[in-house]
Amino acid sequence: MLAWCILLVDWAYMQILPETVHLIVGVGEIGLGCYLIYVGSKHWDIKQIIFWCCFSIAAPMLWHGSIAVTDYFGLEMLRAFAARVGLVVVFFTGLGWVIWYTEVRSKWFDQARRVDPDAAELAPSWNPMDPLAPYYGRKSPKLNQSLTGFTGYSIIFLLVCILLSSIDGCTRFYDLPAGGGEQQTVAQVVKVQKIIRKRYVVNPFSAISFDMPEIDDTQLELEEITRHNYKIGMGEGEGAGFASGTSGGKVGFIRLEYSGGDWNQDMGVGGDLNMLIKYFELTQQHVKEKTESVTVSQLGTYDAIRCPPVVYITGQRSISMSNNEIKILQEYINDKHGMIFGDNGGSRHFHNQFVSMMARVMPDVRPVPIPLDDVIHRVPFQIPYLPYVAPHGGKEALGWFKDGRWICYYHPGDIGDAWADGHAGVTAEIWNACYQLGANVINYAHAEHHKWREAQKRKEDEE
Repeated sequence: MLAWCILLVDWAYMQILPETVHLIVGVGEIGLGCYLIYVGSKHWDIKQIIFWCCFSIAAPMLWHGSIAVTDYFGLEMLRAFAARVGLVVVFFTGLGWVIWYTEVRSKWFDQARRVDPDAAELAPSWNPMDPLAPYYGRKSPKLNQSLTGFTGYSIIFLLVCILLSSIDGCTRFYDLPAGGGEQQTVAQVVKVQKIIRKRYVVNPFSAISFDMPEIDDTQLELEEITRHNYKIGMGEGEGAGFASGTSGGKVGFIRLEYSGGDWNQDMGVGGDLNMLIKYFELTQQHVKEKTESVTVSQLGTYDAIRCPPVVYITGQRSISMSNNEIKILQEYINDKHGMIFGDNGGSRHFHNQFVSMMARVMPDVRPVPIPLDDVIHRVPFQIPYLPYVAPHGGKEALGWFKDGRWICYYHPGDIGDAWADGHAGVTAEIWNACYQLGANVINYAHAEHHKWREAQKRKEDEE
């Protein structure tokens, strides 16, 4: 049990042990949980309480095990489903035990009073298990007792969930990939292909002659060729990357969880993982094996320097954030030099929600259209037009600019859908441009964060 608790804490907060350890434990939990339910079901006809005891032990094991396994394989939709279903099952399992215990104790009081109605110790008391407790009233005391038990349990369960979700745990770290490179536009080359074709020459005053000279027909074929004669990154170092990076550092794709909407749209395999893989192909910088998501509270647990340069937020419904979450985002942008990459996943409503959220995060900064000749649209790839799937929030990218950098890039046309499998049916030209634009934004955020990290290091050296 102690080992299981240690693994659970490491999985939820510390993340020190290898992921394969959690996968093995998760598979073991699923197997053991199923076995306990099987054993309990064999006693259903004899004593149902044995089944419910086995089920109550198996439920949290199956919950954690399914989340660990789906998390390892990057099945984010299944992971979110397992998390929600597991939470509901655990809630009703605990509620069932509360109802059972309340009923058992209530019957004990009733039976004891019938045996000896004059016993002093059985007079109506303030014990919540006593259905004759004064605060239950004289009218429908059993119903009032049940409602009180349900309300009390629900409040305690909610408070425990809030407490566990607010525990920060150990500090998280995000390291840039080591290396170096330059921030410049990838060269585009026009390739001229010469095609030789034979044509028949007809003499109107004689028979057709097949002994004729060859005629050149020159066709221009335009190809964009990425010439890696320089490294995409910044600073001096071997390989594409950043001078402030580490040997174990990798570029990740982190999306932000929020309440009120579908934050996990096109997440993980077949979605933003495609963008992460494409980023490696386009830049040759080391990337993580899978994408991930964090809550706003978890975003606040990252180190003051070694934190993610950019977080991605998308959806098509509402965005609900508390004042504390807004404060964490303000600290992430202002103090940790972070950047927000917003993407309208499918509605004008989300556009208004995102702009309103940013107005709370940065009330002193107004959004402006980002011109196509801006560095974020030119490095490392030249973006001649804003590619989109559908202009849900317009046809121009919006940006929030502060202290010499873009602190937020908002794409109005569902760029994430173009990254997904099937590319939402758009042409190859569009989804390729969407990949390049995504690479530009991610690279821009990492380059700016690299410069900031170097500046912080110089300040420490001077002090």
